[in-house]
Amino acid sequence: MDKEFNSEEVIREFEALTKDAKRIHIETLKQILKENCEAEYLKNLNVDATTDLETYISRVPLVTHKDLEPYIQQIADGAPYPVLTGKPITNFSLSSGTAQGKRKFVPYNEKVTEFTMQVLQTSFAFRNRVFSIEKKGKALNFLYSSKQFTTKGGLIVATASTNVCRSPEFKKTMEALQTPSCSPDEVVFGPDYHQSLYCHLLCGLIFHDEIQVISSSFAHSIVHSFRTFEQIWEELCNDLRIGVLSPRITVPSIRTAMAKILKPNPELAEKIHKKCSALIDWHGLIPEIFPNTKYIHGIMTGSMEPYLVKLRHYAREVPLQSGDYGSSEGWIGVNVSPLSPPETTSFAILPNVGYYEFIPVSKIIDPDSDIDSAQNEPKTVGLNDVKIGEEYEVVITNYAGFYRYRLGDLLRITGFYNSTPMFKFICRKNLMPTINIDKNTEKDLQLSVETATKLLTNEKLELIDFTSHIDLVSEPGHYVIFWEVSGEPSDELLKECCNCLDTSFIDAGYVTSRKCCAIGPLELRVLSRGTFQKMLDHSVQQGSVLNQYKTPRCVGAANQSVFQILCNNVVKSYLSTAYG
Repeated sequence: MDKEFNSEEVIREFEALTKDAKRIHIETLKQILKENCEAEYLKNLNVDATTDLETYISRVPLVTHKDLEPYIQQIADGAPYPVLTGKPITNFSLSSGTAQGKRKFVPYNEKVTEFTMQVLQTSFAFRNRVFSIEKKGKALNFLYSSKQFTTKGGLIVATASTNVCRSPEFKKTMEALQTPSCSPDEVVFGPDYHQSLYCHLLCGLIFHDEIQVISSSFAHSIVHSFRTFEQIWEELCNDLRIGVLSPRITVPSIRTAMAKILKPNPELAEKIHKKCSALIDWHGLIPEIFPNTKYIHGIMTGSMEPYLVKLRHYAREVPLQSGDYGSSEGWIGVNVSPLSPPETTSFAILPNVGYYEFIPVSKIIDPDSDIDSAQNEPKTVGLNDVKIGEEYEVVITNYAGFYRYRLGDLLRITGFYNSTPMFKFICRKNLMPTINIDKNTEKDLQLSVETATKLLTNEKLELIDFTSHIDLVSEPGHYVIFWEVSGEPSDELLKECCNCLDTSFIDAGYVTSRKCCAIGPLELRVLSRGTFQKMLDHSVQQGSVLNQYKTPRCVGAANQSVFQILCNNVVKSYLSTAYG
């Protein structure tokens, strides 16, 4: 990206893509097969560059990551032949592991970088129409690098965000979009996220008048960053005052990099100190300290929605912009509606990034169940055959070696942008196991917690975070909700919250099962302060990064270490009496 970025040119290209979405979509599949036809996986299925769409769908089965693990292991071990892709896989991305408690190796190559830049440029072009970024501005980007390790075959493994951040194209793109990070690379790629976060915040203060965008991969990371600011702001002001970095920063490369930009500035320190001291409960922190912020950007849909209340508390009138829709396996949709609040954001599918199919929710069979086989494989519909208002599980074929891959995400079609579908992310499929005939989803859990949280809000208390567990050991099995709460709620209030959680699950199967005692009373377990921080620290120790971390909304048997952290920090427990 050596030439100057032109928003209108990018939008014109997007318009052309979406007006001819059906043809481009099919051409994309042809190109994927052409580039990867030498791969062992496709050869075994008798698929080559000449295979048409109908034949491709009939010969290539729907798969999950579990089906591809033997092939991925071959690549990791250094197979000398093309396994999943024609061109070599250059490294692996490590998924967050939030959904299943197990982190997955995801093939990564130059095509992933290329499409990531396309997505970033496209959504920025639409945002820039509404919130124009001035030249020479900066972004307070809460970005971090994960620890890297090498497979037996010599391939580097890191988180998806680390792979993107380390690519030269990313830095060029950010500079072209007038949103270079205010933090030096040494901070982003530092080995200790606590120290990196401290320096991100300090850099933000140093360049507070130049900050136009505040961003991270997920809303959770932004909220966590400003919760941390509440605890350390006086220390940050002291660093500004004397021009010397806190002794808590021990990484030599970070200290050297920060010394180049941190100079004594008692006037700025006093200004920040006065503003922070005048804030009531940190309301409006962002516009007060970073007055030229145009918007706050990060993924804010799905499991990130519970953090929006706190984020709006910090942001006040500063608009929230939800990031684009994708996963470690690849991109799917771009946010082209910058005026939509995160709760109603829909994404437009990019027809040239991959080939997408959709399984109607009514036709979904659990890929891990005994009844799922090639004979009763659910039928998919194409890009232009989806219906507005219907829900689907998305299936992807892309350049990174995924062929008819079930992503596990449920989407609702909300309309069309020209001829490409627009969709809203609903939830992860099968996040919560069933006990009897209950069929609650991550969204149902979220709505139940939102309803019960209103009782806390009425008492000026705050829910820090939450997760759940389905207890299948007890007889009968029951739902367990874990809460971390600010302040000291009374037993009476927490009992009321527990009953409210139970009655707010309105799935007919759950209600019927509760009434006939096939599912036991819901249990609310209150955690000690800092428990979710311990979960985050544990995840980072396992190789995750702060900006890619998502609190698991249901902790299952496969996530035993996290479940143990929760159980070890329970301070109170309540059983619902809602059903007698």
